[in-house]
Amino acid sequence: MLKKSVLAVAALLILSSLAACNTTRGVGEDVSAGGQAIQRTAQ
Repeated sequence: MLKKSVLAVAALLILSSLAACNTTRGVGEDVSAGGQAIQRTAQ
């Protein structure tokens, strides 16, 4: 029983970290796109 609980918690942590990576990547891309738009406007 304890082994199944540990496995379930580990799976949830892994899935959460994968979702966080995608979110962080999305924010990074948005910031990058905003910076590029500012550079185009400045030129």
